[in-house]
Amino acid sequence: MNQPTNQTNYDSRSYRTPDGAPADIVIFTITTSDKNTVKKSLPHRELQVLLIERKQWPFQGQWALPGGFSKETETIHESARRELEEETGVADVHIEYFNVYSTPGRDPRGWIISHAYLALVNEKLLDKRKAADDAADVRLFPVKTALSMDLAFDHRMILQDALYRIQQKMLTTTIAREFLPEEFTISELYQVLQTVVPEFEEKNFIRKITSTQSREGLIEEVRGSSGELLASNRYSQRAAQLYRFTGYEPRLSIYS
Repeated sequence: MNQPTNQTNYDSRSYRTPDGAPADIVIFTITTSDKNTVKKSLPHRELQVLLIERKQWPFQGQWALPGGFSKETETIHESARRELEEETGVADVHIEYFNVYSTPGRDPRGWIISHAYLALVNEKLLDKRKAADDAADVRLFPVKTALSMDLAFDHRMILQDALYRIQQKMLTTTIAREFLPEEFTISELYQVLQTVVPEFEEKNFIRKITSTQSREGLIEEVRGSSGELLASNRYSQRAAQLYRFTGYEPRLSIYS
């Protein structure tokens, strides 16, 4: 009969512990490039992901998601934020935990349980990115391209799961703001949504986003110091009204 475990007879050596608990981070951004057209138009936007080329075994020379082992002196979340800052040089961005990966044999170094995070970073904040000491190179790839690559470990699965997560949240929260300037037009917002969720289409988008009761207060018109409405013709011949997010998050339900 096994003796009940208590403070005096507990021995941690009786239990197998993981060989590491890394935080892997899927860093998404949307890149913009001007279209070669005579008339003003919205730029070309593309969802991309940051990958690093591994410098050491295992999977030396293969592309992977950035990340690293957590320290005993920090939480997994603190580890993810540290790794994000080390890889991109930015800290104050949207980052969230979304899954754990523990399939036996996923890492040849041993029993490695990875905690996966996703981060949304404006492309301007990635201009000065450079490879960390443990990486041979760092580069942005279109998400479609990255998903077709032979990524290290199970990082293709992690990327696929992260993409699914942000596609869900893009249509149910205000995370689109991470890819927009503080002041934007309705057309810019719509384009960002379609960049992340290509199948999204809503013919009455302007009416629904500005007047539907459940979304009332989600965005607001931008006004000048004298109360006048402010508009922009950056991407159109005619000036379009500028909006901004208010910080309000509607509480939507699948049942109503």
